[in-house]
Amino acid sequence: MGVPTAITHRAEEGTCRVGITGNCGVSNVTFRRSPIELCCGQPEREMKHWTSIGAVLFSMLSAIAGSTNAAGFNVKLGRSSVRLNGPWRFHIGDNLRWSRAGFNDSNWRNVSFSAPRDANDGDIGIGRYAPGWSAKGYPGYHGFAWYRMGLTLASPKTGRVELLGPWAVDSAYQLYANGRLLGGVGDVSTTPPRAYSYHYPRMFVLPLDVSNARRIVLALRVWAGPWVSGSTAGGIHIAPMIGERGAIAARYRLQWLKVFEGYVTDASIALMFVALAIVSICLVPFDRADHAYLWLAAALIFSAIQRGNQAIFFWLEIETVRDYVYFIAVLVGSLTLAAWTMAWRAWFRLDAPSWLPKAIASLTLALMIAQMLVQPWLFAFLIPTPVVGAASDVITAIHLFFLIALIAIGFAGIVRQPRIDWFAVPVIAALCPILFSAELSALHVPEIWFPWGVGVSLSEYASVLFGGLLFCLLMRRLWNYA
Repeated sequence: MGVPTAITHRAEEGTCRVGITGNCGVSNVTFRRSPIELCCGQPEREMKHWTSIGAVLFSMLSAIAGSTNAAGFNVKLGRSSVRLNGPWRFHIGDNLRWSRAGFNDSNWRNVSFSAPRDANDGDIGIGRYAPGWSAKGYPGYHGFAWYRMGLTLASPKTGRVELLGPWAVDSAYQLYANGRLLGGVGDVSTTPPRAYSYHYPRMFVLPLDVSNARRIVLALRVWAGPWVSGSTAGGIHIAPMIGERGAIAARYRLQWLKVFEGYVTDASIALMFVALAIVSICLVPFDRADHAYLWLAAALIFSAIQRGNQAIFFWLEIETVRDYVYFIAVLVGSLTLAAWTMAWRAWFRLDAPSWLPKAIASLTLALMIAQMLVQPWLFAFLIPTPVVGAASDVITAIHLFFLIALIAIGFAGIVRQPRIDWFAVPVIAALCPILFSAELSALHVPEIWFPWGVGVSLSEYASVLFGGLLFCLLMRRLWNYA
């Protein structure tokens, strides 16, 4: 969720505006002042000088119909960058020969990464987000596919040429230039490939012998994991870019800033939960017979791990999608529900019903198993579809049990001690959108909003409210001790 975002979020990677004139397939592009200073790092006065000597000029020629090689452009680079929206040649399947410059891809279909400026990823607010191959004739396809484009490049007189990789890709990719592997995101050399988050900005230096070549063919080898789903999923969503080193480096920093903005809230909430856990532990000496504070601390730590892992997963390329499912969805998520239920039971000092702790333990184990079964790609063997459907129903039923248990515990506690624990009611109410956000989403409650262009989820808003209310509740309990 809006959970790993670019000099402010308003200056996202599509900020540079262009004015396009001309005919016969040739576009003259003029950069206006503010975008120049932001994206190219040059003041207007210096840019006028470069323009006078032809440094900030490039032209793009459409590929000739019926071409027998990759779709192509003529690109002249100054102190600027060019977005490679397409057309790209596209083909599903996998063959390393498709990386070669001389490969004949004339029978491949053309695709484009063009997208409206306000089209975003629905998570952190990445702009110019194009639909993937599921929306372009390959719905539900998982596996390898290739994109190819030919360039005739007029390099700048000074500086190196660099490429900015497509930073929103389902799920991993490799980038080739004239058959030479430049790098990528994830590891597609293993079986199955290793995939991490779906957006990691990457810069690639174009070797001199390649950039000086008469023609450059870029090839992107993309792999989509079996967990990828949706009508717009699969493949590349943000166009790669090519340009002079300084311009590409500026874009690269903007992209990483966007990723940082998107998940810094999760990291902050995780730190808040850890701080509340410490406060809860500090109350233990006042009443060592009361186990509520230890249960609260455990639940807060689990919630901190679950929330903070969002930032780790999207900021650092260290946790694969498979690791994320096992650690967060299966283990930590299940333990979080159990810990919060036990924490409120201990808070209200409810001993009845006596079977509740055993029921919570059994259902937590069942929830872990069901969470794995609804991800059949985790296993090396085929899981029948009815089993997957039944596991999904089990997850819904167990979540409903925990929700009812929390409501019943809160009601019983208020009936038992109305003057002491009434303030716990809004705390539990604020906790529910955090623990049951998927169920609220199924009821068509909006899950993510985009204030200031950055995605913020309902559970993040609820977490901030919950943290403040829980702190007041703990301070109230401390005041009672005093």
